[in-house]
Amino acid sequence: MPSRRSKSVSDSRPEIGGGRLLALKNQIEAILYLKGQPLALSTLAQLAHCSREEAYDALLELMEDYAHRDSALEVLQVEEGFALQLREPFLELANQLLPPEIGVGATRTLATIVLRGPLSQADLVELRGQGAYQHVAELVEKGFVTRYRKEGSRSPWLRVTDKFHRYFTVERLAETAAASFPEA
Repeated sequence: MPSRRSKSVSDSRPEIGGGRLLALKNQIEAILYLKGQPLALSTLAQLAHCSREEAYDALLELMEDYAHRDSALEVLQVEEGFALQLREPFLELANQLLPPEIGVGATRTLATIVLRGPLSQADLVELRGQGAYQHVAELVEKGFVTRYRKEGSRSPWLRVTDKFHRYFTVERLAETAAASFPEA
């Protein structure tokens, strides 16, 4: 299988055999996808069990393939190495679809609401401490938790929203957690 990459005067390295190049290109594509971050050429070569030159040839082929595809993805050389990433027009879509980042404390508070909820904010603060007020405000703002009033209660009650279930697709989490972590 002949190489689709045109050779230049500066590219005088011998080519990898067609089948090996295709396999290596696919392997490097998988590595970039699975790592989800830019990787140095030496790291890619080490993970793909090949020489730096072979990794570079495979990367050139991969970059050329993505450049000619009508795809949402691209392979680029960036400051930190090489990256498989979304093309610019799709970044806004990704920001709409991916859950916003929440801190560790808010994540633990969210987990408490999922496992114990619905529960009163007073009970949550008793379990998680005073920082829970700020966590709840953040979770409400991001749409993962809603506050509501229960008749006869002075404290607002908390429960997760449909947005939480869409983002985290948790099925029977409370039962699983109860089975895994029975109360003492």
